[in-house]
Amino acid sequence: MKLPARDVVARFSNPEPSDAGLLLHGADPMRVALKRQQVVAALIGETGEEEMRLTRIPGAELRRDPALLADAVRARGFFPGPRAVLVEDAGNLLARTIGAALDEWRQGDARIIVTAGALNAASALRKLFEKHPHAFSAGVYDDPPGRAEVEAELGRAGLERIAPEAMQDIMALARTLDPGDFRQTLEKLALFKLGDPDPLGPDDIAACAPASTEAAIDDVLNLVAEAEDGRVGPILRRLQAQGVQPVGLCIGATRHFRALHAAASAPGGPAEGIARLRPPVFGPRRDRMIRQARAWGVPKLERALQMLTETDLGLRSATYAPQMALIERCLIRLAIMGRR
Repeated sequence: MKLPARDVVARFSNPEPSDAGLLLHGADPMRVALKRQQVVAALIGETGEEEMRLTRIPGAELRRDPALLADAVRARGFFPGPRAVLVEDAGNLLARTIGAALDEWRQGDARIIVTAGALNAASALRKLFEKHPHAFSAGVYDDPPGRAEVEAELGRAGLERIAPEAMQDIMALARTLDPGDFRQTLEKLALFKLGDPDPLGPDDIAACAPASTEAAIDDVLNLVAEAEDGRVGPILRRLQAQGVQPVGLCIGATRHFRALHAAASAPGGPAEGIARLRPPVFGPRRDRMIRQARAWGVPKLERALQMLTETDLGLRSATYAPQMALIERCLIRLAIMGRR
Protein backbone atom coordinates (compact mmCIF):
# COMPACT_ATOMS: atom_id res chain seq x y z
CA MET A 1 0.00 0.00 0.00
CA LYS A 2 1.12 3.55 -0.66
CA LEU A 3 1.55 5.84 2.32
CA PRO A 4 2.41 9.57 2.23
CA ALA A 5 5.84 10.24 3.72
CA ARG A 6 4.35 12.75 6.16
CA ASP A 7 2.18 9.99 7.70
CA VAL A 8 4.71 7.18 8.15
CA VAL A 9 5.98 8.33 11.56
CA ALA A 10 2.45 8.58 12.95
CA ARG A 11 1.54 5.17 11.50
CA PHE A 12 4.55 3.39 13.00
CA SER A 13 4.34 5.20 16.34
CA ASN A 14 1.32 3.01 16.99
CA PRO A 15 1.31 0.36 14.24
CA GLU A 16 -1.47 -2.12 13.63
CA PRO A 17 -0.59 -5.66 14.76
CA SER A 18 -0.61 -6.77 11.11
CA ASP A 19 1.78 -4.05 9.83
CA ALA A 20 4.73 -6.05 8.58
CA GLY A 21 7.01 -3.66 6.73
CA LEU A 22 7.77 -0.31 5.19
CA LEU A 23 9.77 0.79 2.15
CA LEU A 24 11.27 4.30 2.15
CA HIS A 25 12.63 5.35 -1.23
CA GLY A 26 13.91 8.63 -2.64
CA ALA A 27 16.65 10.29 -4.63
CA ASP A 28 18.09 12.27 -1.70
CA PRO A 29 19.94 9.90 0.69
CA MET A 30 19.90 12.49 3.49
CA ARG A 31 16.12 12.91 3.40
CA VAL A 32 15.59 9.15 3.28
CA ALA A 33 18.01 8.60 6.18
CA LEU A 34 16.31 11.24 8.34
CA LYS A 35 12.86 9.79 7.66
CA ARG A 36 14.16 6.29 8.39
CA GLN A 37 15.65 7.51 11.67
CA GLN A 38 12.31 9.00 12.69
CA VAL A 39 10.39 5.84 11.79
CA VAL A 40 12.76 3.53 13.65
CA ALA A 41 12.67 5.75 16.75
CA ALA A 42 8.86 5.84 16.61
CA LEU A 43 8.65 2.08 16.22
CA ILE A 44 11.13 0.78 18.81
CA GLY A 45 11.77 3.87 20.93
CA GLU A 46 14.89 5.95 21.49
CA THR A 47 16.61 3.13 23.42
CA GLY A 48 15.65 0.34 21.03
CA GLU A 49 19.05 0.07 19.37
CA GLU A 50 20.85 0.07 22.72
CA GLU A 51 18.58 -2.77 23.84
CA MET A 52 19.48 -4.75 20.70
CA ARG A 53 15.95 -4.57 19.29
CA LEU A 54 17.20 -3.26 15.95
CA THR A 55 19.08 -5.40 13.42
CA ARG A 56 20.83 -3.64 10.52
CA ILE A 57 21.47 -5.55 7.30
CA PRO A 58 23.24 -3.81 4.38
CA GLY A 59 21.68 -4.60 1.02
CA ALA A 60 24.95 -5.93 -0.38
CA GLU A 61 25.30 -8.36 2.53
CA LEU A 62 21.73 -9.59 2.10
CA ARG A 63 22.38 -10.31 -1.57
CA ARG A 64 25.26 -12.57 -0.57
CA ASP A 65 23.26 -14.35 2.15
CA PRO A 66 19.46 -14.17 1.58
CA ALA A 67 18.75 -16.14 4.78
CA LEU A 68 19.90 -13.23 6.95
CA LEU A 69 16.59 -11.40 6.70
CA ALA A 70 14.33 -14.33 7.60
CA ASP A 71 16.55 -15.25 10.54
CA ALA A 72 16.61 -11.68 11.87
CA VAL A 73 12.83 -11.29 11.55
CA ARG A 74 12.13 -14.46 13.54
CA ALA A 75 14.86 -13.95 16.16
CA ARG A 76 13.84 -13.19 19.75
CA GLY A 77 15.67 -10.49 21.66
CA PHE A 78 16.83 -10.44 25.26
CA PHE A 79 14.93 -7.23 26.05
CA PRO A 80 11.14 -6.96 25.75
CA GLY A 81 9.55 -4.56 23.30
CA PRO A 82 8.95 -4.17 19.57
CA ARG A 83 11.78 -5.11 17.23
CA ALA A 84 12.76 -4.01 13.74
CA VAL A 85 15.05 -5.22 10.97
CA LEU A 86 16.52 -2.48 8.82
CA VAL A 87 17.62 -3.34 5.28
CA GLU A 88 19.68 -0.43 3.96
CA ASP A 89 20.40 0.49 0.34
CA ALA A 90 18.18 -2.21 -1.10
CA GLY A 91 17.52 -2.62 -4.82
CA ASN A 92 15.24 -4.50 -7.16
CA LEU A 93 17.45 -7.58 -6.97
CA LEU A 94 16.31 -8.05 -3.38
CA ALA A 95 12.59 -7.94 -4.18
CA ARG A 96 12.22 -11.74 -4.13
CA THR A 97 14.14 -12.15 -0.85
CA ILE A 98 12.21 -9.38 0.91
CA GLY A 99 8.92 -10.60 -0.56
CA ALA A 100 9.50 -14.08 0.89
CA ALA A 101 10.21 -12.55 4.33
CA LEU A 102 7.01 -10.48 4.15
CA ASP A 103 4.92 -13.50 3.15
CA GLU A 104 6.32 -15.53 6.08
CA TRP A 105 5.92 -12.67 8.55
CA ARG A 106 3.73 -13.36 11.59
CA GLN A 107 2.55 -11.13 14.41
CA GLY A 108 5.30 -10.83 17.00
CA ASP A 109 8.07 -10.93 14.40
CA ALA A 110 10.34 -7.95 13.87
CA ARG A 111 8.98 -5.41 11.42
CA ILE A 112 10.91 -4.96 8.19
CA ILE A 113 12.08 -1.43 7.32
CA VAL A 114 13.71 -1.10 3.90
CA THR A 115 15.45 1.96 2.45
CA ALA A 116 16.29 2.45 -1.21
CA GLY A 117 17.28 5.14 -3.67
CA ALA A 118 15.04 6.54 -6.39
CA LEU A 119 12.59 3.88 -7.66
CA ASN A 120 10.27 4.35 -10.60
CA ALA A 121 6.69 3.09 -10.68
CA ALA A 122 7.73 -0.11 -12.48
CA SER A 123 10.30 -1.05 -9.83
CA ALA A 124 9.91 -4.60 -8.57
CA LEU A 125 10.74 -3.56 -5.00
CA ARG A 126 8.25 -0.71 -5.05
CA LYS A 127 5.50 -2.90 -6.56
CA LEU A 128 6.11 -5.50 -3.86
CA PHE A 129 5.38 -3.09 -1.01
CA GLU A 130 2.58 -1.24 -2.79
CA LYS A 131 0.67 -4.45 -3.57
CA HIS A 132 1.33 -6.29 -0.31
CA PRO A 133 -1.71 -6.14 2.04
CA HIS A 134 0.41 -5.66 5.17
CA ALA A 135 3.27 -3.49 3.92
CA PHE A 136 3.64 0.15 2.94
CA SER A 137 5.66 2.12 0.42
CA ALA A 138 6.47 5.80 0.98
CA GLY A 139 8.34 8.06 -1.42
CA VAL A 140 10.57 10.65 0.25
CA TYR A 141 10.79 13.56 -2.15
CA ASP A 142 12.55 16.94 -2.14
CA ASP A 143 9.38 18.85 -1.24
CA PRO A 144 9.89 21.37 1.59
CA PRO A 145 8.45 20.25 4.93
CA GLY A 146 5.01 21.45 5.93
CA ARG A 147 4.20 23.34 9.09
CA ALA A 148 3.25 20.16 10.97
CA GLU A 149 6.61 18.55 10.16
CA VAL A 150 8.49 21.70 11.18
CA GLU A 151 6.57 21.89 14.46
CA ALA A 152 7.43 18.24 15.12
CA GLU A 153 11.13 19.01 14.55
CA LEU A 154 10.86 21.99 16.90
CA GLY A 155 9.33 19.76 19.54
CA ARG A 156 12.12 17.22 19.20
CA ALA A 157 14.66 20.04 19.61
CA GLY A 158 12.88 21.26 22.74
CA LEU A 159 11.85 24.61 21.23
CA GLU A 160 8.31 25.28 22.41
CA ARG A 161 7.96 29.05 22.97
CA ILE A 162 8.29 30.76 19.58
CA ALA A 163 7.27 34.27 18.59
CA PRO A 164 4.95 34.39 15.52
CA GLU A 165 7.44 36.39 13.43
CA ALA A 166 10.18 33.91 14.36
CA MET A 167 8.01 31.05 13.10
CA GLN A 168 7.94 32.70 9.67
CA ASP A 169 11.75 32.76 9.66
CA ILE A 170 11.91 29.11 10.70
CA MET A 171 9.58 28.11 7.87
CA ALA A 172 11.79 30.06 5.45
CA LEU A 173 14.84 28.19 6.76
CA ALA A 174 13.04 24.86 6.36
CA ARG A 175 12.34 25.65 2.70
CA THR A 176 15.93 26.74 2.06
CA LEU A 177 18.23 24.43 4.02
CA ASP A 178 18.85 20.74 3.52
CA PRO A 179 17.06 18.60 6.14
CA GLY A 180 20.32 17.79 7.95
CA ASP A 181 21.41 21.42 8.06
CA PHE A 182 17.94 22.46 9.21
CA ARG A 183 18.00 19.96 12.08
CA GLN A 184 21.48 21.12 13.12
CA THR A 185 20.29 24.74 13.08
CA LEU A 186 17.38 23.84 15.38
CA GLU A 187 19.76 22.05 17.75
CA LYS A 188 21.99 25.14 17.75
CA LEU A 189 18.97 27.31 18.52
CA ALA A 190 17.98 25.00 21.38
CA LEU A 191 21.43 25.35 22.93
CA PHE A 192 21.41 29.10 22.33
CA LYS A 193 18.08 29.44 24.20
CA LEU A 194 18.96 27.02 26.99
CA GLY A 195 17.87 28.61 30.25
CA ASP A 196 16.41 31.67 28.51
CA PRO A 197 12.75 32.18 29.51
CA ASP A 198 11.98 34.55 26.61
CA PRO A 199 10.31 33.15 23.47
CA LEU A 200 12.47 32.40 20.45
CA GLY A 201 12.65 35.58 18.35
CA PRO A 202 13.96 36.69 14.94
CA ASP A 203 17.20 38.01 16.48
CA ASP A 204 17.93 34.56 17.93
CA ILE A 205 17.46 33.00 14.49
CA ALA A 206 19.67 35.62 12.89
CA ALA A 207 22.40 34.78 15.43
CA CYS A 208 22.23 31.02 14.80
CA ALA A 209 21.29 30.71 11.12
CA PRO A 210 24.10 29.61 8.76
CA ALA A 211 26.30 32.65 8.21
CA SER A 212 26.87 34.20 4.83
CA THR A 213 30.32 33.61 3.41
CA GLU A 214 30.24 37.17 2.10
CA ALA A 215 29.69 38.95 5.41
CA ALA A 216 32.69 41.24 4.88
CA ILE A 217 31.46 42.25 1.42
CA ASP A 218 27.98 42.84 2.83
CA ASP A 219 29.44 45.48 5.17
CA VAL A 220 30.66 47.67 2.33
CA LEU A 221 27.49 47.07 0.29
CA ASN A 222 25.34 48.26 3.18
CA LEU A 223 27.46 51.43 3.39
CA VAL A 224 26.90 52.01 -0.33
CA ALA A 225 23.15 51.40 -0.07
CA GLU A 226 22.95 53.78 2.92
CA ALA A 227 24.87 56.58 1.12
CA GLU A 228 27.95 56.42 3.38
CA ASP A 229 30.30 57.29 0.52
CA GLY A 230 33.04 58.62 2.83
CA ARG A 231 33.53 55.20 4.44
CA VAL A 232 33.59 53.09 1.27
CA GLY A 233 37.24 53.66 0.28
CA PRO A 234 38.92 52.58 3.57
CA ILE A 235 36.87 49.37 3.78
CA LEU A 236 37.61 48.52 0.14
CA ARG A 237 41.33 48.82 0.84
CA ARG A 238 41.00 46.42 3.76
CA LEU A 239 39.06 43.96 1.58
CA GLN A 240 41.73 44.24 -1.12
CA ALA A 241 44.40 43.43 1.47
CA GLN A 242 42.36 40.33 2.42
CA GLY A 243 42.42 39.12 -1.20
CA VAL A 244 38.87 40.07 -2.23
CA GLN A 245 38.76 40.47 -6.02
CA PRO A 246 37.07 43.42 -7.81
CA VAL A 247 34.90 41.09 -9.91
CA GLY A 248 33.66 39.41 -6.73
CA LEU A 249 32.78 42.81 -5.28
CA CYS A 250 30.88 43.73 -8.44
CA ILE A 251 28.98 40.43 -8.41
CA GLY A 252 28.10 40.92 -4.73
CA ALA A 253 26.95 44.49 -5.32
CA THR A 254 24.81 43.43 -8.28
CA ARG A 255 23.21 40.67 -6.23
CA HIS A 256 22.50 43.07 -3.36
CA PHE A 257 20.91 45.73 -5.56
CA ARG A 258 18.90 43.12 -7.46
CA ALA A 259 17.49 41.97 -4.12
CA LEU A 260 16.62 45.56 -3.24
CA HIS A 261 15.01 46.02 -6.65
CA ALA A 262 12.93 42.86 -6.21
CA ALA A 263 11.84 44.08 -2.78
CA ALA A 264 10.98 47.57 -3.98
CA SER A 265 9.02 46.14 -6.94
CA ALA A 266 6.92 43.71 -4.88
CA PRO A 267 3.15 44.45 -5.03
CA GLY A 268 2.89 44.33 -1.24
CA GLY A 269 5.88 46.61 -0.68
CA PRO A 270 9.52 46.03 0.37
CA ALA A 271 8.63 43.98 3.44
CA GLU A 272 6.78 41.43 1.33
CA GLY A 273 9.55 41.46 -1.28
CA ILE A 274 12.28 40.81 1.29
CA ALA A 275 10.22 37.94 2.76
CA ARG A 276 10.27 36.24 -0.66
CA LEU A 277 14.05 36.37 -1.06
CA ARG A 278 15.96 33.10 -1.28
CA PRO A 279 18.09 32.45 0.68
CA PRO A 280 15.99 34.13 3.37
CA VAL A 281 17.12 37.23 5.23
CA PHE A 282 16.69 37.40 9.01
CA GLY A 283 16.60 39.78 11.92
CA PRO A 284 18.31 43.19 11.79
CA ARG A 285 19.69 42.55 8.30
CA ARG A 286 16.14 42.09 6.98
CA ASP A 287 14.99 45.36 8.57
CA ARG A 288 18.05 47.11 7.14
CA MET A 289 17.35 45.91 3.61
CA ILE A 290 13.70 46.94 3.87
CA ARG A 291 14.80 50.47 4.80
CA GLN A 292 17.29 50.52 1.93
CA ALA A 293 14.68 49.39 -0.62
CA ARG A 294 12.25 52.06 0.55
CA ALA A 295 14.91 54.79 0.45
CA TRP A 296 16.10 53.97 -3.07
CA GLY A 297 12.88 53.21 -4.90
CA VAL A 298 12.54 51.34 -8.18
CA PRO A 299 13.80 54.03 -10.64
CA LYS A 300 17.07 54.69 -8.80
CA LEU A 301 17.66 50.96 -8.27
CA GLU A 302 17.29 50.39 -12.01
CA ARG A 303 19.91 53.07 -12.70
CA ALA A 304 22.18 51.50 -10.09
CA LEU A 305 21.90 48.09 -11.74
CA GLN A 306 22.70 49.64 -15.11
CA MET A 307 25.83 51.25 -13.63
CA LEU A 308 26.91 47.95 -12.08
CA THR A 309 26.39 46.12 -15.38
CA GLU A 310 28.59 48.64 -17.20
CA THR A 311 31.28 48.31 -14.51
CA ASP A 312 31.13 44.52 -14.72
CA LEU A 313 31.67 44.68 -18.48
CA GLY A 314 34.61 47.04 -17.93
CA LEU A 315 36.18 44.68 -15.39
CA ARG A 316 35.90 41.73 -17.76
CA SER A 317 37.20 43.58 -20.84
CA ALA A 318 40.81 44.22 -21.83
CA THR A 319 41.69 47.48 -20.11
CA TYR A 320 44.73 49.03 -18.49
CA ALA A 321 42.66 50.76 -15.79
CA PRO A 322 43.22 49.35 -12.26
CA GLN A 323 40.27 47.08 -11.56
CA MET A 324 39.95 47.97 -7.89
CA ALA A 325 39.83 51.64 -8.85
CA LEU A 326 36.99 50.91 -11.29
CA ILE A 327 34.83 49.17 -8.68
CA GLU A 328 35.69 51.79 -6.04
CA ARG A 329 34.57 54.60 -8.36
CA CYS A 330 31.36 52.71 -9.15
CA LEU A 331 30.49 52.08 -5.49
CA ILE A 332 31.21 55.67 -4.44
CA ARG A 333 29.05 56.94 -7.30
CA LEU A 334 26.28 54.63 -6.16
CA ALA A 335 26.55 55.89 -2.59
CA ILE A 336 26.32 59.51 -3.82
CA MET A 337 23.31 58.56 -5.98
CA GLY A 338 21.60 57.15 -2.90
CA ARG A 339 21.80 60.56 -1.18
CA ARG A 340 20.02 62.42 -3.96
